[in-house]
Amino acid sequence: MSDLKALIAGFAQPGKVMWIGLRAQRRSVMLSEVEAVVTNEGLQGDHSRAGKRAVTLIQAEHLGAIGAMLGRDSVPPEVLRRNLVVSGINLSALKGRQVRVGTAVLSFDVICAPCSRMEEALGKGGYSAVRGHGGWCASVVTPGLICIGDSVVPI
Repeated sequence: MSDLKALIAGFAQPGKVMWIGLRAQRRSVMLSEVEAVVTNEGLQGDHSRAGKRAVTLIQAEHLGAIGAMLGRDSVPPEVLRRNLVVSGINLSALKGRQVRVGTAVLSFDVICAPCSRMEEALGKGGYSAVRGHGGWCASVVTPGLICIGDSVVPI
């Protein structure tokens, strides 16, 4: 294995699931949950998109960064409408990899770009504040159960 490949494959510590959110319908309120069942289509009970956008994730560390760019405290996760908030591991470093989250296995496929609703939800500059901090979209490799406090570990 080349030095670069070894560096890319490494990680300091597992991440941890800090928050889980589901929304029953498009534009409905995100509800905080303690666990979520992962099916082949996404999180059960969520208005998810099967395929590469079945589950959306964001780093907890980015919530404060987004808030800081807006001149306020950390942004609440439900405002950003991602399914999972994860801390302690760089999600960008997981691009193209399979990752065990709880008992499910996800594949980190594409960035989760902000939508125009961020201006509505966060006010002027909301869209720009989320750019580069919007998280990742993942497809489901293996269904399972995700709970708050579960580890996030690259396979």
